[in-house]
Amino acid sequence: MQKLLLNACKKTLLFAVIVVLLHFILDYFFQILSYYSIISIYAFHIIAALAVLAIIHLVYEKSKDHTGFAFMGTSLLKMLAAVLFLLPGFLSEDKPNFINIMNFFVPYFIFLVFETLIVVKLINRKYDH
Repeated sequence: MQKLLLNACKKTLLFAVIVVLLHFILDYFFQILSYYSIISIYAFHIIAALAVLAIIHLVYEKSKDHTGFAFMGTSLLKMLAAVLFLLPGFLSEDKPNFINIMNFFVPYFIFLVFETLIVVKLINRKYDH
């Protein structure tokens, strides 16, 4: 079981490196002034993705039938954490513009799709055995 979690974490970190590099390249060419730094955005996404995967694998180990519910619950918690991450910007005088919000939410949904693929693969593994 720990091998599955370690493998998922390795895939997530490799995926994150690729997405971060692409984001830095796009930022270099378009020179977007960002309210939130790219490093802080991806630190949030990487930590959240690893936490979601760890919880999912823990639930999968204890009760394979509840893995999907655990994913929905952790996705909700991740969404609430995203709101808390963005809240200081919205409460400040210098509010982030649409581009800055997209700078956060495009990677958010990219990571969400990636996590979904890993969880679906894990759930399908249950039916293969």
